[in-house]
Amino acid sequence: MYGYVRDDLQKTLDEIKEAGLFKPERVISTPQSASVSVPSGDVLNFCANNYLGLADHPEVIAAAKDALDRWGYGMASVRFICGTQDVHKELEGRLSAFLGQEDTILYSSCFDANGGVFETLLDAQDAVISDALNHASIIDGIRLSKAARFRYANRDMADLEAKLKEAAGARRRLIVTDGVFSMDGYIAPLQEICDLADRYDAMVMVDDSHAVGFTGPGGAGTPALHGVSDRVDIITGTLGKALGGASGGYVAARAEIVALLRQRSRPYLFSNSLAPVIAAASLKVLDLLESAGDLREKLAANTTLFRTRMTEAGFEILPGEHPIAPVMIGDAAEAARMAELLLERGVYVIGFSYPVVPMGAARIRVQLSAAHSTEDIEKTVAAFVDARASMRS
Repeated sequence: MYGYVRDDLQKTLDEIKEAGLFKPERVISTPQSASVSVPSGDVLNFCANNYLGLADHPEVIAAAKDALDRWGYGMASVRFICGTQDVHKELEGRLSAFLGQEDTILYSSCFDANGGVFETLLDAQDAVISDALNHASIIDGIRLSKAARFRYANRDMADLEAKLKEAAGARRRLIVTDGVFSMDGYIAPLQEICDLADRYDAMVMVDDSHAVGFTGPGGAGTPALHGVSDRVDIITGTLGKALGGASGGYVAARAEIVALLRQRSRPYLFSNSLAPVIAAASLKVLDLLESAGDLREKLAANTTLFRTRMTEAGFEILPGEHPIAPVMIGDAAEAARMAELLLERGVYVIGFSYPVVPMGAARIRVQLSAAHSTEDIEKTVAAFVDARASMRS
């Protein structure tokens, strides 16, 4: 049977390549850092979510090594059987305090966290109102629930209000948004969202994966940035970006929500516990964040410098202040070609195209880090200018 299935699959793969949408995976032979080694040589890394440069921080690495000796490699179990250690409970407590929430539950990834919320909290009597540009994990998580689904235009408060009115008959209403939209770097208007939630008796959920650690007071994320931490009912996030860059996710929320997730959330109940080495290293990251003001300032300065220099050079960058700086190209094949030319010039970036972004909105998503130097940024801007000239010649 597989013979004709193979042919169909190969045809699809060929079509993806012909459309310029194929996503090759480059092999890195060094730790994640501001510069990495790939088969073609050493290159500047401007595509990682390593916002604060902690992925190879010596204190984080030392904490991980110590954790291997103390806690072992893995739990070989789920949490409610025999997969809970002191280090898991300590991390959940620290995250709750850091994010200003009543309790926290750990997951193996934020994708799993978002996949485990909606089905647990909502059923056919309820409604979820989701931003149109929310992460794929939110979209998939919503699909798992039986709740009525409403989608509002990105950051459009008039459309959100209209959808809340449509959902007026639901038992529970949950508004869900990314704190920062990962393909654009735009920040959700959480103050206005919470105001509408109060008006229409809705709960609010924020996926803050691209903000926690460096956005808002002390790096506590977009709810803290907008002063609404006490008005947001559910915060999901990852340990795999600014918080060390390994893996793991969490839901920080009202105590009753977390308690029910521990009893009913399928990705939590049926997935192995977060590796203790990650939990322990994440605790060290939270320690470092208490005195990481200089790293947050460096990240902000690097972001401003890159955005300014690229705009002066005539590139179109979506407006904003977030270290996600999308350089808009438009055509998918051209974005892929520019990424290859930049790699040849010593800059590692990735072209993003459909279905990750809308058709015709292909881009190079540059991600700044506190680990980058001014020289790194100036070299990268020069590489963009040279690659553009090469494509035009």
